Amino acid sequence: MPKYWSILIVSLQNYWRHRLFSRTNRLALPSPSSSSSKTKPEMSHDLIRQLQANHEVLVSKIAHIESTLKDKNLNVTNNNQNDGGNVDNRNDIETEQQKLIAENQSLRNEIQRITQRLTDLEIQIKGSPNSSSTQVQQSQSEAKKVAVESKQKTEKQKKTETKQAKSDTKPKGGKGNKAATTTELESERLIDVSRLDLRVGKIIDVKKHPDADTLYVEQIECGEDKPRTVVSGLVKFVPVEEMQNRMVVVLCNLKPAKMRGIVSEAMVMCASTPEKVEVLLPPEGSIPGDRVTFAKYPGQPDQLLNPKKKIWEQIAPDLTTNDNLEATYKGDTFIVPEKGPVKSITLKNVPVK
Repeated sequence: MPKYWSILIVSLQNYWRHRLFSRTNRLALPSPSSSSSKTKPEMSHDLIRQLQANHEVLVSKIAHIESTLKDKNLNVTNNNQNDGGNVDNRNDIETEQQKLIAENQSLRNEIQRITQRLTDLEIQIKGSPNSSSTQVQQSQSEAKKVAVESKQKTEKQKKTETKQAKSDTKPKGGKGNKAATTTELESERLIDVSRLDLRVGKIIDVKKHPDADTLYVEQIECGEDKPRTVVSGLVKFVPVEEMQNRMVVVLCNLKPAKMRGIVSEAMVMCASTPEKVEVLLPPEGSIPGDRVTFAKYPGQPDQLLNPKKKIWEQIAPDLTTNDNLEATYKGDTFIVPEKGPVKSITLKNVPVK
């Protein structure tokens, strides 16, 4: 009976030894062919995962073998005691136990070696054990921080740009953005007669200036809600009777200016010499508010001529009458659309002002 148990134990030991090392030999290892197409970090990660799997398999097998040996030794001891024992059998059993213990120790050493290699690989790849997840978390945290800072910077920049844009478009004196934009665009235009707001007007009232003998104060309808007050130095050249209810051409976008205490809001256009001045005549059929245009110089007039730009002063020298008594700008006739040219009465080739 003791000999039977000894043979059984040896058979079981050989069986488990065979299974253990056959499983160990089949543990997954990275093949050269599959690794050739991967980068060094990827291959290292694969090797780490495989070593971890091998480690788990070895630990499991060792625990199983130790448990089995413990059970078998207990059974053999009990049987030996029941049968009176056998010194030779005990020696054989102890020898086999020593072999298995040595093999277990070898496996434990292999596990320690694999664990150390695993740790070394982790340190080599990431700088410290388990640093991969830590670095990923740090990177995500830094990315979120950068995103928040970038968003805050963008919002701050937008607010600054919006504030600056409002400041740039707001004109002096507190007027609206639209007026400021219009003025800016007008200042960039070429300087020509199209920038003058010339209209047909009708004098509905005229009287001498109370403080100046050479000036008339006129009320002129220009197609607006109310007449404009205009101060003209025509007393010496045109009798007051000829001024009353007369159709005239008026420049309406000069900056209003005081003349002897009265604000003049426009200027009556005349053909002029030092000795004689004639008020320009609109064509028949003209009504207050009709625009005076120029074929070669289309475009809308400025809302108000900027005195600093001296636009009127640059245009005025090119305003003259021609041989046909027509008022012109660089040879281009003053025209009231569908009604005809603006003319002087008798003065040819003289300045218009």
